[in-house]
Amino acid sequence: MVRNSLPYNPATESFFMTTNPLPTIVTLDLEGVFTPEIWHAVAEETNIPALRLTTRDEPDYDKLMKYRINILQDNNLSLRNIQDVIASMALLPGARAFLDWLRCQTQAIILSDTFYEFAAPFMQKLGEPTLFCNMLQVNDRDMIVDYHLRIDDGKREAVMALKRINFRVIAAGDSYNDTTMLAAADHGILFRPPQNVIDDFPQFPVTSEYDELKELFTELLNG
Repeated sequence: MVRNSLPYNPATESFFMTTNPLPTIVTLDLEGVFTPEIWHAVAEETNIPALRLTTRDEPDYDKLMKYRINILQDNNLSLRNIQDVIASMALLPGARAFLDWLRCQTQAIILSDTFYEFAAPFMQKLGEPTLFCNMLQVNDRDMIVDYHLRIDDGKREAVMALKRINFRVIAAGDSYNDTTMLAAADHGILFRPPQNVIDDFPQFPVTSEYDELKELFTELLNG
């Protein structure tokens, strides 16, 4: 049997025991799974509805980011302006408890298309989990002028790399930009996706509450 988890803490729960010969890692999206959508909050705070567009609406990430950057520049919104909004945002209700539970069962990595310059406050609130994401390019006036992906289709590439070193991967996400990650994983799960994503990717099971996701993870981790 293989134990797939952080050091055992009897004050929480015991590890799942599984007959699967490979250790398991869970990969999860950030926004929409653990946190509200950052750009929705920025749109509300700045009163710029056009910034509400996310990967739930636009599957072409490069097109989406260039669109956002143009709006920020047109409205003279700096990185600090966005960071101030993010610092005031709370996690989704139940997010920290769910991640704490999951990390007592197996290793977990957050794979996100957000940026380290945005994500730091959320990582602190989540207990500093491992995060793979991207970086922004900012000029001397603190204006975002470009973005840099570590690698194209980084979520899928991370899952494939984990599988190449003999991990079994379970993945969960909510948007179009998560679907290649879900497809590459041994098991892919949609969590609180919009109807258009459900319609376009009917092959993935859909969960809408942390308890449902916990139940499905329990089944898969025991498998």
